[in-house]
Amino acid sequence: MPRADFMCAPRLRVRWAEVDMQKIVFNGHYLTYIDTAVAEYWRAIGLPYPQGYVDRYANDVYLRKATVEYLGSAHYDDELEICCRVAGLGRSSMTFRFEIYRDAAGAPLVTAELVYVNADPSTMKSAPLPDDLRQRVLGYERIAPSPASSQA
Repeated sequence: MPRADFMCAPRLRVRWAEVDMQKIVFNGHYLTYIDTAVAEYWRAIGLPYPQGYVDRYANDVYLRKATVEYLGSAHYDDELEICCRVAGLGRSSMTFRFEIYRDAAGAPLVTAELVYVNADPSTMKSAPLPDDLRQRVLGYERIAPSPASSQA
């Protein structure tokens, strides 16, 4: 995906505790980096989580699927850019895409996709995404998310 397609791209520096015996970032930490980018995305669309979402809509989003592809390795003290966007909106699901870069000219070190499902927390049954959320996402993204098949 072209890097310019990502509106949300927080930066972070790799900490010593995130590096393993191979002197590279341990694979599980990339999901933490991605989670940090999702939190920034919620803030960017004016719905800081959890108050902006859970309190506003009386719903919550639950991770349904995570796919991560490791293409390269980050090292201690690297500054990473975690590119994040909503690439698809279904009836009750939203698909986030991610690319993690070490430098502006390089290829991504990691690509990932997370699928979240909106649900009523009391019943754990899927619920349609709120129209207000859809409008916020569509207003924020440079390129409209594709219709996605709902995971729930």
